[in-house]
Amino acid sequence: MTRSAEGRGPSGGDAPSEAARPLLLQGQDYLFRSPPKCLDFQEQVHRLGMVDEGDGSPQPCVLVLARAADMEMNELSIALAERGIRMARIDADRCLDIPLSVYTDQPLLELDRWLLRPLLVWRRHFELSALPVEPGTLAGAYAVDQWNSVANWLSSRSDWAHVNPARSTTHLDRLTQLSDAAAFGLRIPRTAVTTRPGRTRPGGGRCIVKTAGRHLLEPRPGVQHGLFPRPLETSRAGGVAEPAPVIVQEYVPSDTELRVFVVGERCIAYQVDKLDPAQLWVDPDAVRVTPTSVPDGLADRLLALARHWRVQVAAFDLLVTGKDHVFLEINVNCDWRWFEHRAQDNSVSAAVHDWVATRFKELLGAGRGRS
Repeated sequence: MTRSAEGRGPSGGDAPSEAARPLLLQGQDYLFRSPPKCLDFQEQVHRLGMVDEGDGSPQPCVLVLARAADMEMNELSIALAERGIRMARIDADRCLDIPLSVYTDQPLLELDRWLLRPLLVWRRHFELSALPVEPGTLAGAYAVDQWNSVANWLSSRSDWAHVNPARSTTHLDRLTQLSDAAAFGLRIPRTAVTTRPGRTRPGGGRCIVKTAGRHLLEPRPGVQHGLFPRPLETSRAGGVAEPAPVIVQEYVPSDTELRVFVVGERCIAYQVDKLDPAQLWVDPDAVRVTPTSVPDGLADRLLALARHWRVQVAAFDLLVTGKDHVFLEINVNCDWRWFEHRAQDNSVSAAVHDWVATRFKELLGAGRGRS
């Protein structure tokens, strides 16, 4: 999802002091704005009546649950239109007044005035925190709870196929990722989970603190705050408690980093050179990204993990230390356009567009949408 960083000053007078704030919120002076404006090509041309609506029969489609600023999905809409494939979407930040009816006895839905038959469903960035509701109100809680249930159902319904099925990714927390990666023969950093990071130093040396949850918080719809990995200062008092557990990992010196996108059975890699773990977010112009190859042994392990987790489009982050590779995490809601822009390359976009179109045509040819 395309985002722009903005400087942000200290919080208001009722905010806690910097020392009293949770560790990963200290010094986080950047936020990302995600506007709810529709930029989807297919949605716009259909709303304007610029395409043939057909004979009223259900139209096979790719259904995307996303948000308006998901530029990867906006680009996919154009690519699928060029291939004659209908794409429809439900965006979390634009869904409160959407005319939607979903049939439970057959794989059909009505979206606005269109009768659609999803063959392939992809949920990306459909975060409940993006719903434009008033927090703390009964009406807001009601809308969030209803959309949570329906979105989860749409993301796992068995009578159409899925990209990164929800039932296979709900368990993919960062800690499960590490244990599974180790089981598949990948090196991982020594790791602890603690509410007392000052007392916990895996490996006994320098350490990095990371979020155990999401990298982005959205306390207000459309305004996202990054939780950047940061060094654990040696001066931090051991008794200072965090309000929730965080991940503490040993610092692994590295020559460079790799981001490896898995698309189906393909691995597409970029070398990422940066000075510190947070630089990709706080100073992206200083990050150098270049296309690179993936060693065969590493590619085999990553593809095996992707098959184990049943994900088809995802991104692996790894450190390169000499001839060794250290697994950090897999990002299922991976955004690739930024990496392509920095590397002046479009390999991932082309692979994703081809994979989705090919999978759609396979399902259409089989006459079903079942996983």
